[in-house]
Amino acid sequence: MGSVIYEDSDTFADGSRYEMVATDIPPSDDYPEGVKYRFQYMAEDGRTLLRFDNFPDHPNVDRHHYHTPDGVYDDIEYTGLKDHVRKFYDEMDVRRQR
Repeated sequence: MGSVIYEDSDTFADGSRYEMVATDIPPSDDYPEGVKYRFQYMAEDGRTLLRFDNFPDHPNVDRHHYHTPDGVYDDIEYTGLKDHVRKFYDEMDVRRQR
């Protein structure tokens, strides 16, 4: 098992919250970058509002993809963990302002 290389979480005044975990793992066919991650922003009741992950078993999307309340939505470009973290925070902020 790998080691956690990034982790953050918080709860907002409206009860929504986010949890972010990235783990350093040995590179493989499923995780060629050697990183496994799940960044999730959810409503107070646990419904997914936004999730970035690289779980490899979703048909018709790339390894790096995002989810919305309607399910798996689309590919997302991965240019490194630091950029991906920033991209998630930015997208979460946009959704919080709606």
